[in-house]
Amino acid sequence: MAIFISGPQRSFRKRRSDFSTVLCRKTLLLITSGLVLAGSSFPAICAPALTQEISDAPTPSLRMPPPDPARIFAPLAYPTPENAFRTGSGSPGPLAWQNRADYKIDTSIDTQNNTLTGSETITYTNNSPNALEVLWLQLDQNIYREDARSSFSSPERHGHHTDGMVIESVAIESDGHSTTIKPLISDTRMQAALPSPLSGKGGKIQIRISWHYTIPGTWGGRTAVTPSKNGNIYEIAQFYPRMAVYDDVRGWDTAPYLGQEFYLDYGDFDYNVSVPADFIVVGSGALINPSDVLSKEEQTRLEQAGKSDERVMIRTRAEIEAAHPDNPPITRKTWRFHMTNTRDVAFVASHALLWDAARLDLPPISPAPGKPPAPRLAMSVYPVEGIDSHGWDRSTSYVRHAIEYFSKQWYPYPWPNAINVGGHGAGMEYPGLVLDGMNDRDPELFWITTHELGHDWFPMIVGSNERRHAFMDEGFNTFIDAMASDHFNHGEFAPKHDGEYAPDTGRPAEDILKVLNDPSAPILMAPSDTVAERWRHPVSYFKSAYGLTLLREQILGPERFDRAFRRYISLWAFRHPTPSDFFRLMDSEAGEDLSWFWRGWYFNNWGPDYALTHVDCLPDTQAQGAQITIQNKGWLPIPVTLQVTWADNSTSRIRIPSESWMLKQTLTLNIPGNQVVKSAELDPDHVIPDTNRSDNVMEIQSCQKAGKQPNPTH
Repeated sequence: MAIFISGPQRSFRKRRSDFSTVLCRKTLLLITSGLVLAGSSFPAICAPALTQEISDAPTPSLRMPPPDPARIFAPLAYPTPENAFRTGSGSPGPLAWQNRADYKIDTSIDTQNNTLTGSETITYTNNSPNALEVLWLQLDQNIYREDARSSFSSPERHGHHTDGMVIESVAIESDGHSTTIKPLISDTRMQAALPSPLSGKGGKIQIRISWHYTIPGTWGGRTAVTPSKNGNIYEIAQFYPRMAVYDDVRGWDTAPYLGQEFYLDYGDFDYNVSVPADFIVVGSGALINPSDVLSKEEQTRLEQAGKSDERVMIRTRAEIEAAHPDNPPITRKTWRFHMTNTRDVAFVASHALLWDAARLDLPPISPAPGKPPAPRLAMSVYPVEGIDSHGWDRSTSYVRHAIEYFSKQWYPYPWPNAINVGGHGAGMEYPGLVLDGMNDRDPELFWITTHELGHDWFPMIVGSNERRHAFMDEGFNTFIDAMASDHFNHGEFAPKHDGEYAPDTGRPAEDILKVLNDPSAPILMAPSDTVAERWRHPVSYFKSAYGLTLLREQILGPERFDRAFRRYISLWAFRHPTPSDFFRLMDSEAGEDLSWFWRGWYFNNWGPDYALTHVDCLPDTQAQGAQITIQNKGWLPIPVTLQVTWADNSTSRIRIPSESWMLKQTLTLNIPGNQVVKSAELDPDHVIPDTNRSDNVMEIQSCQKAGKQPNPTH
């Protein structure tokens, strides 16, 4: 891979006048972090330094060389430079900008042919300093085309195909003039060349698009037609042409949709859904025409739900089964929704859905411009297959807990409603609405509900780039999910123990060793599309989440971590942070240089490895106190606890900080005491991922004035 510099115009402060020095340092960082292969091309001026650095770098293997403090604690040059848009403190800079996309969408579902037809008007605001000559949009339905790039990169995911999103027309409206254009479609992207450049710093333009596509079956994954006992369930997502993001990092970010997730700008959405008259539709945001589509009784029940802590049935099993026709109705209804300041919307439509709701214990908000504040609701919709006291009967209580807990712990939930859908089991998140499985039960239903709703914070509120940095949404969200599991109903489903977190034993310090000890495991900073499916959950979810747990519980402590993490969320709410922004902000707000941790955990798969090498009484004492020698054999010097057990089985604990290993790899501690030492143990609670615990415990057989060498026990 060649190293090159590209992107939109940007002004940034040089930290060094010697450009070659800066380039070499960044090249060294990329290679030693595993982001660029050692054999890649690089500037000739860097050759001597690179040759030395590569020869000194540890190679991924089960047998790591002795740790090098100079490497471990060296300053870390973050990949994205600080500048006027993104500061050295990790916050948006004084010249930060972000473009905006507002949508008005009309859709109709043909239930006989399982097709969706749509038209939209996008109002795009260019807040960048640059004039734009083209616009890029995302056509995510094209992932299902037979010739899609994803069919070659991940053929196992795509055994069936459609014609993708068929674009019928595209027109550009500016200054009162409409110009029909022929778009250029490349895989899952569409380029619209503008008749004249769109000016920066607030220039606006409208794009009108008409399209249709065939809705995939359950093989579609994130969007599908799902069969159920009482009819099909239409789980509709990625259903409209969506603006790509133009940002200060890359300009137009047009990474193709290969199966990873999304990167989107924010705006207001008004969207309408036309369906058969016996359907109900639930969607992101708020229903703004309930009197047109709901019966008087259903409207009354929704009002009751807004005052109830317990679920209220809006649509019952008896009503579904009594009204189920042999033939679909000829008449149709149009459901109208609004959502403010969101990056996306999704909806679900079906005759087959039960519907229940309860109030969210959050302040009322206006559901749409001009509407008075209204209670906010936790909702669940699901077919009769989901009815179960261990299943979807409890879904809305899980929704309430997730939204209320995350709002209190991290950042207030900004939207009117939160909806859990029991479909085929996509396990997929959209703003205010998540798609889960009708057959989920007990902890699986709690964990998947909490996880998918947690995505309302990452990446729906904190708008990171999922397509490139999956760990910033999947891992950050899994971290807050694990805490939510501990919090719910006195730990009813704790600890979190599923495919996303601590999958083998429920003990993360042990389960993560599979990743740390496997040389084929990718690093967290690897581009998301390069992470094989077998590593997606262990790395992007589990390792990322556990990294935050280590920061909170073992390195910073809950008080410092929580304050810094909340600051990160609030500063980057409805913005686009990069990994570098997160690293810098946590360094600054937590008051620690965490370069050693970011380098070891995110840019490499390094782990801690401590060993006891000597335990005895203090010299020149009457067989009292303890002298203990510890060796650091790992490349990730996480703080570790040493526990000393005395003759009467009482214990003392000492916290050994990371800085202990900056200049040496052995440490001898003289611990006063008034009795004989019995044993010593490192990490007695098994809370850090020590890669070799066989040398963490040592007992002493006898202890005399002169001291004797103890026998280790494993």
